[in-house]
Amino acid sequence: MDRRGFFKASAAGLLASQLIPSVSQAAPARASVRPKALKPGDKIRLVAPAKAIFDPMELDIAKESFEAMGLKVEAGQHALDRHGYLAGQDKDRAADINDAFADKSVSGIVAVRGGWGCNRLLPYLDFATIAENPKVVLGYSDITALLNSFYQHTGLVSFHGPVGMSYWGQFQAQQVQKLLFEAQASQMQNLAEANDALTMRSNRARTITGGKATGVLVGGNLTVFCSLVGTPYLPDMRGKILMLEDVGEAIYRIDRYFSTLQLSGMLEQVAGVVFGHCTECEPQKGYGGFTLMEVMEHYLKPLGVPCYVGAQFGHIKDNHILPVGGEVTLDADACTLDMKASVIG
Repeated sequence: MDRRGFFKASAAGLLASQLIPSVSQAAPARASVRPKALKPGDKIRLVAPAKAIFDPMELDIAKESFEAMGLKVEAGQHALDRHGYLAGQDKDRAADINDAFADKSVSGIVAVRGGWGCNRLLPYLDFATIAENPKVVLGYSDITALLNSFYQHTGLVSFHGPVGMSYWGQFQAQQVQKLLFEAQASQMQNLAEANDALTMRSNRARTITGGKATGVLVGGNLTVFCSLVGTPYLPDMRGKILMLEDVGEAIYRIDRYFSTLQLSGMLEQVAGVVFGHCTECEPQKGYGGFTLMEVMEHYLKPLGVPCYVGAQFGHIKDNHILPVGGEVTLDADACTLDMKASVIG
């Protein structure tokens, strides 16, 4: 026997077992911390943790949208700062978030926009203050980094949904009212089209693997979520329901991001997967290569866990609000995701 080779192989096996936890290992207990429900007259703070707001009118529109829902609204101190393509220096953008959590008069925090920049804030977040002051946090896209790090470090349930600059109409307002004001149980199910077609022709969902699964919801934007792999800000994936969406990505890059989750050993640990919309992710040079569905089936079907795609969330107009860190039940046959009322206090 080659003793040197044996010891090298043993060391490599030990390292691999440390880097990629076994699926059979129990997930560490992480109690979800529920923020208090909003009520009319509560104050929320608009923050810009990512891309700069180049037109102040966009901040005005966000402010007026939430005022129309009965809330008092103020902007963070650095919301209109600019540092290159970012909304100010990293420490200043983080300070706006820390200050919003520390301020007892603030009941909720809403990101004005996504883009890029939230990862750069993570080392400057005061997780102790965040843990002591659980509040409603709302945003999506690049805000994925904040939502998942809040859950990972504090257990806080936060909300993946429209940002301040998103379109705010009756559907979005009803989502806020039902989930964030009234703390009702809610279900994500794709809306039927308002026409006389005999079957739905768009906004369709498709089952990849049938069945039901219950677990804590994590994830968000696929690109941003994968950028947290190997960092202390990504939640433990064992037994979780993973939600993913993306925008403006070439299909080969979607393939790359899924391979990152697979090679990290995390993808095989989840209890279920729901993929929303991949907006503007059409093949750039025709269908000579893989389709988006083929890529997702390649990675998701072998998992053998409930999974469906085409759910109504992501970079779309009628974007459902979903609780990162909250318990949900995924029904891949019915293509629904049920959220318990207990995701908010």
